[in-house]
Amino acid sequence: MLLAAIPSPTQGVWHLGPVPIRAYAFCIIGGILVAAWLTERRYAHRGGQPGVVGRIATWGVPFGIVGARLYHVATSWQPYFGPGGNPVKALYIWEGGMGVWGAIAFGALGAWIGARRAGVALPPLADAAAPGILLAQGIGRLGNWFNNEVYGRATDLPWALTIHRWDQSEGRAVLGPDGEPVVLGTFHPAFLYELLWTFAAAAVLIWADRRFRLGHGRAFGLYVVLYTLGRLWIEALRIDDANTILGLRLNIWTSLLVGLTAAALTVWSARRHPGREELKTPSLA
Repeated sequence: MLLAAIPSPTQGVWHLGPVPIRAYAFCIIGGILVAAWLTERRYAHRGGQPGVVGRIATWGVPFGIVGARLYHVATSWQPYFGPGGNPVKALYIWEGGMGVWGAIAFGALGAWIGARRAGVALPPLADAAAPGILLAQGIGRLGNWFNNEVYGRATDLPWALTIHRWDQSEGRAVLGPDGEPVVLGTFHPAFLYELLWTFAAAAVLIWADRRFRLGHGRAFGLYVVLYTLGRLWIEALRIDDANTILGLRLNIWTSLLVGLTAAALTVWSARRHPGREELKTPSLA
């Protein structure tokens, strides 16, 4: 008998007059703010110019959000462009559906543009940002909790997650004839597993960066390796609809490819550029 379960919210959207207040958006914004704050501190500690992170974020964040949505739509295209799909809903970012790989790829492109305009090198900036990105990903996963999404197989473990039948367009649980939210069952809280994994990985990354003085993009490379290791087993638990290749979810294959590539590039960087680059803050005199 199930003795305990993690409750899920029955509402993810509130209205302040005509303005919808979405928990999903607040979680993403909160994660971005934490990442920017930590990155600024770490970049300054490495000798970077104060204020640069904020200027580069104005490029990296919008690019990352657009990339996250594009990846989701491209890899889960059926609801938008398949039979009976609605292409306009591809723009409904507030209903959920963000792909971390698109966020990383496009966010890096935006950061590169911002770094070029600011006249600074991207690798040390990426190294400074890596733990903050992990924290942002974990905080963002709380939005999935509010939306009753990103859960795994059914389970009766004490930390099982209660999931309701959800109306995405309304941002709330579907009510049954008795007026109570319809419960689908209890499932593995995949969103929580990823949140805990990213927070733990951020702590490991901060320790490793201090202990081994990671530089030339190696802290960022380690971030990718640690994240993909967790994403592999967490993705294998999920039961939501996803496109597959050879029986495995597409995101599992992406994690394998990205993780192995990051590991190889990190080793190559260590051999080619040992140690950490030293940054000098320009004189204001």
